[in-house]
Amino acid sequence: MSEPIVYVNGEFVPQSQARISVLDHAVLYGDGIFETAFAWKGRVFKLDAHIERGFRSMAAIALSAPVGRAEMRRLILETVRRNELESAYIKWVVTRGSNGKPLMDPTGCVPNLIILAQPYISRVSQDRAAKGLRLKTVAVRRPPGQVLDPKIKSLNYLNLVLAKLEAKAAGADEALLLDIRGRICEVTGCNFFALRANRLATPRHDILAGITRETVIELAPAAGLIVEEGELELYDAYTADEAFICSTAGGLIPVVEIDGRPIGSGEPGPVFRSLFDAYDMLISSSRHGTPIVTGEDEQPAAASPDAAFA
Repeated sequence: MSEPIVYVNGEFVPQSQARISVLDHAVLYGDGIFETAFAWKGRVFKLDAHIERGFRSMAAIALSAPVGRAEMRRLILETVRRNELESAYIKWVVTRGSNGKPLMDPTGCVPNLIILAQPYISRVSQDRAAKGLRLKTVAVRRPPGQVLDPKIKSLNYLNLVLAKLEAKAAGADEALLLDIRGRICEVTGCNFFALRANRLATPRHDILAGITRETVIELAPAAGLIVEEGELELYDAYTADEAFICSTAGGLIPVVEIDGRPIGSGEPGPVFRSLFDAYDMLISSSRHGTPIVTGEDEQPAAASPDAAFA
């Protein structure tokens, strides 16, 4: 297609014609929520889980849903269909809307829904993913839930943008964020896992409840791993046998260095590869996939977009 199709203001339009008001609270105050999902070979992975998380985010900030769950599902799939995509990066945004005044009071605002779909995007190149990422602990801290709960996928991600800028300026691939007590929270837009022996540890506080994180936890027992959700210090990361991050855009990506310290052998490890393969098989199956085209014939399993370790 010559130009992507976007759903906005209740209709499907070419991307160049997609508009929201400059008085929308999303523009003025970062007031709204978003969700990101992906499609692979004709199916959207865990679509209903993403929709439910989006509705929880809206409830948490007292934002009225512009459409119901069933209609949200239909519009997301229709957006992917209209863009003629089988493998796609999908994002939807619900803004507070505008009441015609550039003031913080949201009284009278009418929520707006934006849905876009693009060819699948991975957060890192296949070459970088194959070699593993270098992380840097940054000075920017993850806000605690008392300030802005990270479980809410709000439009206010300046905290993570600043962390990424700091990491990039230092020559690292990604930023590792701590909380105000110095405990590990997340990598920018990703959940973090550290392995020692057969125990896979991941932070449980001040984090986004990631759909891919949930999937890793589901896959771990079959790989002989015990998952521990708890409090991780930098020591736990520095001394891990293996470490990796996960997110919707990119799936599972190994970490080989943190703050100049090699993790394990300094290369992607065998446990990561095992989990990567299991995740790869899962997203290539129909188990958690919602067909983009209703009633389509089953497609044969195919290599996933994260095929750097195949």
